[in-house]
Amino acid sequence: MIITGLLLGAVLGFVLQRGRFCVTGAFRDVFVTRNTRWLTAFLIVVAVQSVGIFALVGLGAIHPVTKDLPILAVILGGFVFGFAIVMAGGCATGTYYRAGEGLVGSWLALITYAGASAMMKTGLLKGFNDGVRSVTVPLRSIYETLGVSPWVLVTVLVAAVGMAAHHHLSKPKRVVATLPPRRTGLAHLLLEKPWHPFATALVIGAIAIAAWPLSTATGRNDGLGITTPSSNLVNLLVTGEATYLDWGTMLVLGLLLGSFIAAKASGEFRVRVPSAQIAVRSVTGGVLMGVGASLAGGCTIGNAMVQTAQFTYQGWLAFAFMLLGTGAAAKVFIIGHRGAEQVRPGTSAAETSQTTVTAGV
Repeated sequence: MIITGLLLGAVLGFVLQRGRFCVTGAFRDVFVTRNTRWLTAFLIVVAVQSVGIFALVGLGAIHPVTKDLPILAVILGGFVFGFAIVMAGGCATGTYYRAGEGLVGSWLALITYAGASAMMKTGLLKGFNDGVRSVTVPLRSIYETLGVSPWVLVTVLVAAVGMAAHHHLSKPKRVVATLPPRRTGLAHLLLEKPWHPFATALVIGAIAIAAWPLSTATGRNDGLGITTPSSNLVNLLVTGEATYLDWGTMLVLGLLLGSFIAAKASGEFRVRVPSAQIAVRSVTGGVLMGVGASLAGGCTIGNAMVQTAQFTYQGWLAFAFMLLGTGAAAKVFIIGHRGAEQVRPGTSAAETSQTTVTAGV
């Protein structure tokens, strides 16, 4: 049954690559270009998944478990992770799909992110991680605190995200010059035509919903997640213990496979070797990503996308501090430098990293 993790991961990797769905870019745009289009796309994923999760809970198909809030770890880890993803040129999923495209800087970030996650969860830094995460407060879900049905919050979220989406969709469309299509029909749609961020978000939201029952069927009571599976992948490669090979591990392997297939089929795969400066930044960012995500209990997927959809305090607090961390890093590495004026809304974080370093950061 864990093979469904590989298959779903491959679909997710394909969609992320073709949709150019970069969460780091979405967060960065809020501070650099004052544009919320991609952040709205991200919130569409959260809203769609939230509807699906509570529908599945109501049907008795899944039984998510929430824990007391490790408040210090979430605040510290969320900020560190948000800062790190700008340095690394992408968040967890962004790093995976850019690695699948052949970006060597993302390979470096991915290796160090997974390695640091393993050190924090099962290795040398486990004591530090456990110690910081042991500082908890008895706060779990927001709707429990308010004493309301989760569907009240789901309705509010869907309405708010819907209004934000309508705001962006009602703006005049930009005319972008494109080359004549080389493909027709479904091939043109899947492999050539640019995907709208909101359409991409709807597909990712559906994938995130499907992850819950598929993962639960294998004994893993969770949805999409990247950090722990990446840590497990490292432990599997190092120890060879089959216990580390689970649905989540197959999911992240599928991300690489799916993004590689998408990049090759669309002609976007190309091995790109970074400069020494970018390589150092990618390695440093990858390490800090692993540390931050482990402390916070998840990355932009596990926390800011999955936990938020469940309306946990951990998810929304991590989301807030990831945004703040991204803003701080944007100020350090982008804003005020010549590279900042070259950033276009929706540009992937890896592309921005390349641009700003070239510009002299």
